[in-house]
Amino acid sequence: MKVFVTGAAGFIGGSIAAGLVKAGHEVIGLIRKPEQIADLKKIGVTGVVGSLDDRDLLIAQARSADAVINAASSDNRAAVEAIIDGLAGSGKVFLHTSGSSIVGDASGGLGTDRIYYEDQLPEPTPDKAARVAIDNLVLAAAGKGVRSAVLCNTLIYGHGALPRDSVQLPRLLKQARKSGVVRHVGPGLNIWSNVHIDDVVDLYLLALEKTEAGAFYFVESGEASFRDMTAAIARALDLGEPQDWPLEQAKEEWGYEMASYGLGSNSRVRGKRAREQLGWAPHRPSVLEWIANDMLNRPG
Repeated sequence: MKVFVTGAAGFIGGSIAAGLVKAGHEVIGLIRKPEQIADLKKIGVTGVVGSLDDRDLLIAQARSADAVINAASSDNRAAVEAIIDGLAGSGKVFLHTSGSSIVGDASGGLGTDRIYYEDQLPEPTPDKAARVAIDNLVLAAAGKGVRSAVLCNTLIYGHGALPRDSVQLPRLLKQARKSGVVRHVGPGLNIWSNVHIDDVVDLYLLALEKTEAGAFYFVESGEASFRDMTAAIARALDLGEPQDWPLEQAKEEWGYEMASYGLGSNSRVRGKRAREQLGWAPHRPSVLEWIANDMLNRPG
């Protein structure tokens, strides 16, 4: 297949693009900077320079491709609308990347017993309502002749195909290296479901081939508390025990969104649909094993 991938120079998009190439697909990757063309060429991807604001470009690429994967942004509605307009009536696959902070509770590092399932999603907080509306727009595109699906990723760990950082753990690592102290938001009892980037790539490849139109998938293979993850980071760096960090101080380091949701919330979900409908079988090391054995061993 010829697959158009947005965000192809990023952590998720680059890894997906490389996986597609290895599986025999032709990949056209949207990038923002001309110098990123060389990065994509190394993984066998043809780069197209543009942005998510280039409506005509997105429509043209969607029409010329056999499938589209949006891995650039979960929050750009205009880009999603353009892709859907380009694919309408074609029966082609559109995989949209979302993130499980849509169920985040901004608990300030406190824990919860609440677990969410794909058919039992909560009303979003005001902070996440716009993202959920985009997810619903993608799912509704099934009624416009698009084989659309939302892949809602949890905390992703692992080393991607390109030298890029994932969203959450690298921020904890950077702060620890800068200060000499590993910190988590509040008491760090908050729990996130998580998944290895290589298992994520496997799922996108399966969804490309087999997804039903209008399907929503949580992407997870386990879960861990931030206190357990920061303790593993502290051991890997040979630092002292991780410390609690009041939310307001964490915001000064990481900003409101990252401190409140990415690092300070609970996001406990279960991804049954990918396993049952697509045959997805994640099998990479757990997040705590990866932190202990692989986090500091980035290839290259």
